[in-house]
Amino acid sequence: MHCYTSITNNYFPKARVLAQTLARYNPEWKLHVILSEPVHPAIDPATEPFASIVGIDEIGIPDLMAFLFMHRVTEICTAVKGIAAQYLIRKHALRKIVYFDPDIAIFNDLSPLSDLLDAHPILLAPHLSKPEVTAQAVVDNEICALRHGVFNLGFLGLRAEGQGLDFLEWWTQRNLEHCFDDIPLGLFTDQRWCDFAPIFFDQLYILREPQYDVATWNLQQRTLSMGQDGTLLVDGLPLRFYHFSGYDTHAGRGIVRRLFEDRSHVIHEVWAWYDTALKANGQALLGSSPWFYSTFSDGTPITSPMRTQYRSRPDLQAAFPNPFDTDQRPQSFLRWCKINLTP
Repeated sequence: MHCYTSITNNYFPKARVLAQTLARYNPEWKLHVILSEPVHPAIDPATEPFASIVGIDEIGIPDLMAFLFMHRVTEICTAVKGIAAQYLIRKHALRKIVYFDPDIAIFNDLSPLSDLLDAHPILLAPHLSKPEVTAQAVVDNEICALRHGVFNLGFLGLRAEGQGLDFLEWWTQRNLEHCFDDIPLGLFTDQRWCDFAPIFFDQLYILREPQYDVATWNLQQRTLSMGQDGTLLVDGLPLRFYHFSGYDTHAGRGIVRRLFEDRSHVIHEVWAWYDTALKANGQALLGSSPWFYSTFSDGTPITSPMRTQYRSRPDLQAAFPNPFDTDQRPQSFLRWCKINLTP
């Protein structure tokens, strides 16, 4: 089975943990990395635990520099997921492919996912599989999912035929054209689009099983424990993978501490393990690495209004096909922004 994830350099430590835990429990599975910036000087691709590191310039995005400028870093890492899957399917003649967010760790055998893909062309994991029962949980989780999408696209499984390919073509086009974090407009990167997926694709399988995509948004509905042999369990079943969403902002750990005040609860041990694993994989060196495309070529920071203005104006895109270039004559996009955008 081939898997992939999408990162910038600061997520290499997380992707390494994902690759290491995937190999530990599923040694035949291969993980590819899609990298949306040049490789960091401290990284030697030959020593990394990945099947391949694929640059964003390799996957076939039209007008790449304009596309990069239109997106903030989280948006770009999600916008490439569809076209990257198409690239990997073609390159490796894949029948099945699975996407994992880089801040996921694998804790058990994933062969049931392969079996499910034999029976279903699309696998999606919902944020929630049961109604919440407290007013605070409704706000924290149900209303949050209404803003960000019913499904968590930190995981996706596809079979490269039939509705699997139909879904991938549709989702890819939406990501290439409308993968933005603009909740007032009804968009949250690649996720909100998939609210339509069960309607458009009737062979889709919803992964309701509690062992998958365990995260802060569903911990109140699932009982995490440790088996006598050291296996992590969810509702008495083997935990397949845990999603450490919100690690860098400390939001994830904050939610865990609020929900589980008893510090002896196994969830605190899980997060402490992840801290240690990231430290061992270069978090201190790479975790705060700035995105290469966060500045113009002269080092001037790019603001969100600059990106929004550029992506909303076809005339600016035509005039500045490489908006990062500050040496463009007779006028660069940076110069245009200084004249036309109010501080």
